Amino acid sequence: MSLAGKVAIVTGAGTGIGKGVAVELARRGVKVAVSYHASEAGARDTQERIAALGGESIIVRADVSCKDEIDAMAQEVAGRFGGVDILVNNAALQLNNNFDYDDETYDRLMNTNLKGYWQCIQAVVPYMKAKGAGRIILISSVHAKRPTDFDTVYAMTKGGIKMLARESAIELAKYGITVNTIEPGAVDVGKKSAKETKPFVPPEYAERAQGMRRDIRWKFPLGRTGLPSDVASLVCYIASDETAFLTGAAIRLDGGSMLL
Repeated sequence: MSLAGKVAIVTGAGTGIGKGVAVELARRGVKVAVSYHASEAGARDTQERIAALGGESIIVRADVSCKDEIDAMAQEVAGRFGGVDILVNNAALQLNNNFDYDDETYDRLMNTNLKGYWQCIQAVVPYMKAKGAGRIILISSVHAKRPTDFDTVYAMTKGGIKMLARESAIELAKYGITVNTIEPGAVDVGKKSAKETKPFVPPEYAERAQGMRRDIRWKFPLGRTGLPSDVASLVCYIASDETAFLTGAAIRLDGGSMLL
């Protein structure tokens, strides 16, 4: 499952899932564009982690709700690395506003979580077409399948991502480009500090996770919530040549929580 020499853009790579994905891709030999909007310190921490692994990365700032900035990001990455092979659309907002959204906030969420995903795809497709291949991976949520009781508009964007992936998969298949969605459940992204966010599971954390109270099983059959490393491993698999026949799929990654 070699990814060495591929070029990836990971949006929202300064924190949480995006950080874990960026570092794991780099660990497997991918040249990574660490894209961020507000978390500059987090992006620099991601780059430091990549450098410690002997990987190659650049930091690119882009507001994914702004088409001009998206296009500039894609151009910068392609110019630096000679193209784009993998796009991981991850940057998103979750405001937990229940049903209480004004027009401005609604537009902000839609422009980031859904329109931003679409425009990032548009920006990288020309570079993927030039190579005759590409992997586009959209990070969504189980709330694309299951209603929430805490953020109506967030769930709407996640439902829209599923159809964006399906339609894009049909349209882009003739160019050798696949489009798939990962739908994580609850993911523990660690502390908010960029330096303290844990993209992988160190031994002491794994031991602690095994010792968690068993009553968490009423919601999570495997006895824990997800980790960025769980998402990162699946991203790497989908990004590889092992999944050349996988497109338009939505893979639920929640430790079985939706079964309960």
